[in-house]
Amino acid sequence: MFENKERTDLSELGEFGLIKHLTDNFKIKHESSIKGIGDDAAVLHAGDKEILISTDLLLEGIHFDLAYVPLMHLGYKAVQVNLSDIYAMNGVATQITVSLGLSSKFPLEAVEEIYKGIELACNKFNIDLIGGDTSSSKQGLVISVTSIGFADKADIVYRNGANEGDLLCVSGDLGGAYVGLQILEREKQIFLENPNIQPDLEGKDYIIERQLKPEGRRDIVDLLAQMKILPTSMIDVSDGLASEIMHICKQSDKGCTIYEDKLPIDPMTYETARELGIDPTVCALNGGEDYELLFTIKQNDYAKLKHDVDITVIGHITDKPSGCKMISKSNVVHELKAQGWNAFKL
Repeated sequence: MFENKERTDLSELGEFGLIKHLTDNFKIKHESSIKGIGDDAAVLHAGDKEILISTDLLLEGIHFDLAYVPLMHLGYKAVQVNLSDIYAMNGVATQITVSLGLSSKFPLEAVEEIYKGIELACNKFNIDLIGGDTSSSKQGLVISVTSIGFADKADIVYRNGANEGDLLCVSGDLGGAYVGLQILEREKQIFLENPNIQPDLEGKDYIIERQLKPEGRRDIVDLLAQMKILPTSMIDVSDGLASEIMHICKQSDKGCTIYEDKLPIDPMTYETARELGIDPTVCALNGGEDYELLFTIKQNDYAKLKHDVDITVIGHITDKPSGCKMISKSNVVHELKAQGWNAFKL
């Protein structure tokens, strides 16, 4: 143990604050390292293409609960959440490595289920599994996935390229994964109190799938290329929309205005949130795990995507002094706050 009297709780920094604190003194030494820490993926120079690399860690009891997460779904999701980081750089993922930490409670058959899910994801998104590692674990199941992808240098999109006047867009819909998690947690508690009661998930298929089996948005990367739209900035929605918007604004040195009535929320998400006594807007802003793509485009690109039902313009980029704001449905101005996932606040 550290004996010094000063003690800083990791939750005070949060995940990104901790990474910045620990790595601020690390300098790029090689010309081939185009982008290091600070975006969805690292970028390395490799001849005609740039290499994109990203790593994610999933821990039992922190990122997933095996009481309601099927192992095959977990394997699929572990790959998807990692591929999403490559797509958030406007790149195409091509390979992954998978490392597992396994406790003694997992027989071979359980590990095979995880790999069935991994294989499904690899087959669907044309990904090669090229390596990894396995180890025993005293803390339950640990999954670490590293994804590798490629993009032309001119096509790579970072978080720091948003300009004043750019339109803020998001793919798909928001909040479904968080509401699905609330349903699963509710049914778990009911089961613990009375194991004879069967889970009641009828009519909730979409939001349950949003939580258990998310899909990386490779299709949006392809769609933007077909439309000849190069976003000015991009990030994936893993920790909550508000948090991701603020990452783009902070790294681009800008502000933004978004509109509550423009947030894309699926009717099932909306209705279920209301049933649970949760504000659907809060779910969309702070729920996380949607793995949609949030990006900014130049205003003159709007005509190219305005008829696409899977992309929604939710606001625009402003100057930094204006801050990050949301205009509510009742026309009240609210300051955006990042209240999504904090990896060290449990």
